[in-house]
Amino acid sequence: MAKSQATTPRKDLRNIGVIAHIDAGKTTVTEKMLYYSKFVHKVGMVDAGTTVTDYDPEERERGITITAACVTFEWNNHTINLIDTPGHVDFTAEVERSLRILDGGVVVFSAREGVEAQSETVWRQADKYHVPRIAFINKMDREGADFYAVVDDIEKRLNSKPVVVAIPVGAGPPHLPGAFRGVIDLVEMKQLTFDSETQGKEYSAGDIEEEMLEQAELYREKMLDDLSMFSDELTELLLSGEEVTSEMIRKVLRDATIADLCVPVFCGSALDGIGVQPVMDGVCYYLPAPDDLPPIEGIDPDHPEKIEKRKLDENEPFCGLIFKIVAHSHGDMYFVRVYSGKLNANSRALNPREKQKENIPQLWRIQADHNTLVDSVSAGDICGVIGLRFSVTGDTLCDVKHPILLESITFPETVVSMAIEPESSDEDKKLKQVLESMRKQDPTFQTSVNEETGQTIVSGMGELHLEVVKHRLLREYKLKVRVREPRVSYRETLQKPTDVVGGGERVLGGVKHFAELNVHAEPLEDSQEVIVQIASDDEAFLPEWREIVQSALKEETQGGGMLGFPVVGVKLVVTGGAFSEADTDEPALRFAASDAWRKALASGKITLLEPIMRQEIQTPDEYVGDVVGDINQRRGVVVQTQTRGQFAVVEAETPLSNLFGYSSALLGLTKGRASCSMELAKYGPAPAEVVKSFMLE
Repeated sequence: MAKSQATTPRKDLRNIGVIAHIDAGKTTVTEKMLYYSKFVHKVGMVDAGTTVTDYDPEERERGITITAACVTFEWNNHTINLIDTPGHVDFTAEVERSLRILDGGVVVFSAREGVEAQSETVWRQADKYHVPRIAFINKMDREGADFYAVVDDIEKRLNSKPVVVAIPVGAGPPHLPGAFRGVIDLVEMKQLTFDSETQGKEYSAGDIEEEMLEQAELYREKMLDDLSMFSDELTELLLSGEEVTSEMIRKVLRDATIADLCVPVFCGSALDGIGVQPVMDGVCYYLPAPDDLPPIEGIDPDHPEKIEKRKLDENEPFCGLIFKIVAHSHGDMYFVRVYSGKLNANSRALNPREKQKENIPQLWRIQADHNTLVDSVSAGDICGVIGLRFSVTGDTLCDVKHPILLESITFPETVVSMAIEPESSDEDKKLKQVLESMRKQDPTFQTSVNEETGQTIVSGMGELHLEVVKHRLLREYKLKVRVREPRVSYRETLQKPTDVVGGGERVLGGVKHFAELNVHAEPLEDSQEVIVQIASDDEAFLPEWREIVQSALKEETQGGGMLGFPVVGVKLVVTGGAFSEADTDEPALRFAASDAWRKALASGKITLLEPIMRQEIQTPDEYVGDVVGDINQRRGVVVQTQTRGQFAVVEAETPLSNLFGYSSALLGLTKGRASCSMELAKYGPAPAEVVKSFMLE
């Protein structure tokens, strides 16, 4: 049992995430960490569905991580809060919100596949939140494993500075000559050998074997040369020929890693239990404690221009960020990262966005699906709170007397939707409650009701995302519903600039209402924004009327375009109008805004935009022609083809509407030997026949 986080010195606390492309082996890495730290007494296996962090039935059935799970364990007198995150692009929001609150990351790469598309995505997310990280090149026991090629990939494709601190002894599976059998620690200059009978739990450090000595010395020299860029003291030692101690190397490497100047690189095979403990040591040596990071910044909610800062100190006023909500037997559990001060059970906190006070009846230590009650949590901790009423993901909780609003978490837009029809009115009530709960838990899951058909529409990040939603509704919540096939979420924009006049005189209930608005509308290229501006110097256009018009136009644009899809990439400028002191009021202004919007859509003509996905397909050379031919048939465009290791990599941009069922089709096309990842690249004009099909509906 780990000691209370409240008694852990903050310098010995690490809040880290394990992040990677799907199938790089990050859940296996996590399971080995838990086993070696004695958190569990038996190693969980992804294929067997016995892992600690993939505890959801859907995860165990599919053998993938869907939600970010949190566990706390001890290693080398450090307390580590670890989050195992998904690798599949459909669940990228889980990575986004985890990285927003983490202090450091372990990025796992496959030694055979190298830097893959989703690896680049998670790396960019880590860059965005300035998360220091170490890299673990996993699967060195696989055929085609190439440690040095992956290091090169990290430098070139991720625009990063890898510093190799461990090199592999051999590569490939046991039946091949020169098989992978251990790692060399370049800091201590020792060869580490791991005991297969204890699944790598027992390992020993010995002399480097003769045939590897030259390679080890070469890479140690390179490591020291790389580190000399970050330390004058180390440079002087090297120039004078004096010995550089292990402590000195670790200090320089730690400072450079925390400053985001380099990435320490380790290697091993988590499945075989080789090389994981050095990574765990690396977490303690090189990744930051909460104390190593600058104070958190936010704004004063009552004076948005005023910047507020909170040091990571128990004596500071409390503030924390809600980064995740999960259903719990006692009510929804809110995951909170505490940035300053102390939070006690049975206390109150302020939600500054809602300007509401929240009761904090219970605090929980989060251990995957096993949680324990605690009395308090301090700056640097991650905890669970049950009993909040007004808060959602991305909200701040803070001291009632010292309000601060932290930067929220932004999530990508949904690209796929499907219709759900309950079989009875009772099921309809249940469905609404369940969907609302699921929407709170997953910010990339959206729901709406089609007013014409009465169908409930749910939207998500991809085909797999919606499939998981469907299975949860049917299996977990046992709802009796019919689910339609997924459909693409299109967008609408204007084709050309236009100037319109909206409104006029109306008589309602015998009362005259009058207002006219001159509106200029234009498309915004490569933008998902809708901008509404008032640019009139007419003194008759009163300030309170301007506010009503701006609000009304924003509401109109949010209601969708001519085909019912969300409108993006449009700028509306109110250049003037006609008003009457006696007859202009809110109903007249709102009607004028609505009329101007409808006329702008008709006059500016609508372009229907479809989501275009960026695909990265890894395939043996002999199937490249078939893969490219299939992409062409799906209206895709091949951007480039390159060789990576033993595979060809085809990068393409293909409309999402033609990619339903693609994973299965690709496996059939390549006899199960190819893999594909995809993410949203952009929105592009949809073909005329697609537009016509919606006009006819």
